[in-house]
Amino acid sequence: MTLPPKVTDRAFARLAEIDAAGDGQALRVAVEGGGCSGFQYDIKLDAPADDDLVLEKDGQKVLVDSVSLPFLAGATIDFTEELIGARFVIDNPNAASSCGCGTSFAM
Repeated sequence: MTLPPKVTDRAFARLAEIDAAGDGQALRVAVEGGGCSGFQYDIKLDAPADDDLVLEKDGQKVLVDSVSLPFLAGATIDFTEELIGARFVIDNPNAASSCGCGTSFAM
């Protein structure tokens, strides 16, 4: 059985701020081929699909499609704010290495 990814309270709180307009979209976290390390994360606002795993708290949703789920097993989705900017980040125990920007990884 695959462990689902976890979403931090900080990430859900940021989603609540983003969804202030109430458009009902959710944060989609997907894995695609590409990037400088072989795989890359695609993080965007999107509508749910039938085969999505939906992680939800206080009405905020994070979506992971069935193809990306094995790549994100046991990962933690968080939100960080630093001097260089704010962004959603993924701590992925399945990644053997990652690039400096944190958006691509190798398995």
